[in-house]
Amino acid sequence: MITIIDYGVGNIFAFQNVYKRLDIPTKIARTVDDLENVERLILPGVGHFDYAMSQLNNSGMRERLDELVIKEKKPVIGICVGMQMMANKSDEGDMEGLGWVNADVKKFDESTIDYHTKLPHMGWNDVEPVLGHPLFAGLEKDAIFYFLHTYYFNCKEASSSIATSEYGIKFTSSIQHENVYGIQFHPEKSHSYGEILLNNFANL
Repeated sequence: MITIIDYGVGNIFAFQNVYKRLDIPTKIARTVDDLENVERLILPGVGHFDYAMSQLNNSGMRERLDELVIKEKKPVIGICVGMQMMANKSDEGDMEGLGWVNADVKKFDESTIDYHTKLPHMGWNDVEPVLGHPLFAGLEKDAIFYFLHTYYFNCKEASSSIATSEYGIKFTSSIQHENVYGIQFHPEKSHSYGEILLNNFANL
């Protein structure tokens, strides 16, 4: 069972549709009572860092999520801003992040980007995973994913980075710290490649 956290930010139903095609059951958590009997969690996110953090903090689920992730070690994957929220802080806002991973979120330096349209980083791009990582099983070669972001995840510990991409610089596009996973791209918009990755997460 995959529990998708609905705190008012992110395309919840797109993930439900993917897992329905994969014949993997899901449920949506909108209150703390919905966070019982959790096996795996998805934390989606789009838009501004501070707005997303405010929405999550005001949802009534924040304290229970910290318990599930930090104490009970339930597998969780953050998507796009959902991944960025797992860091300590972001250049995009003033609020503290969840602090589940020792990292900060930085804005791309436009001077390093050769494209005419510099920011946001939008569209399809390659993702180079760490060899043999189970989240990317079957995606080691020729897999591309859809991105839409202006800020990137800057790990303080190199071991937390499990995949990289390039946009002006080489940046971390996927992370893992113990039971905490994150991806900067959108698997729900990445066709069969995204389905494979979400299926892999369900089977970790």
